Amino acid sequence: MIVGLLGNIDHKEPNKLHLEVQGVVYEVFISLHTFSTLTSQEVKLHISHIIREDAQQLYGFRQKSEKTLFEGMLKINGIGPKAALAICSTFTPEQFAGIITAKDVTALKKVPGIGPKSAARIMVELAGFDAVLLQGESFTTSASSEALMALESLGFKKEEILTALSKCHGTETATLVKEALKQLQKF
Repeated sequence: MIVGLLGNIDHKEPNKLHLEVQGVVYEVFISLHTFSTLTSQEVKLHISHIIREDAQQLYGFRQKSEKTLFEGMLKINGIGPKAALAICSTFTPEQFAGIITAKDVTALKKVPGIGPKSAARIMVELAGFDAVLLQGESFTTSASSEALMALESLGFKKEEILTALSKCHGTETATLVKEALKQLQKF
């Protein structure tokens, strides 16, 4: 299973690129967000390797959270790699987390290939997934984890806390808790 590639771009288009890795050229499908970050010839991508009866496909992402979003979409019945990649191209992981938190079905219907039924199914099946997306990017420090636990002990919902903490800039637990409390007052 291929989980990452580091190589030089041989050819690129908005939805795919050819990546040369030590003499082997791989075709990797990418989102528009990943395409917009490709500024140099050498690139490192997080890869989602999908093996089917008739094909093996590689999907590449610059951000780990974008790969998490893509793979989370694939777990939903009726959502394939094409629709999942369309979601990753339309929304950043942070924007998508906000849509899930707000239960904004209308925003999801803007994605090509996602109709009202699919949008509703995504909302139901991904309840709480916004926390995974936000946590994957922003909450790797112990101070953030401690602030999350402190705010949970005060009775706030995890989803609200993660949204509030994502807007905080502090590096110490006490500072993060104070900033998050100010954000939580606005909800």
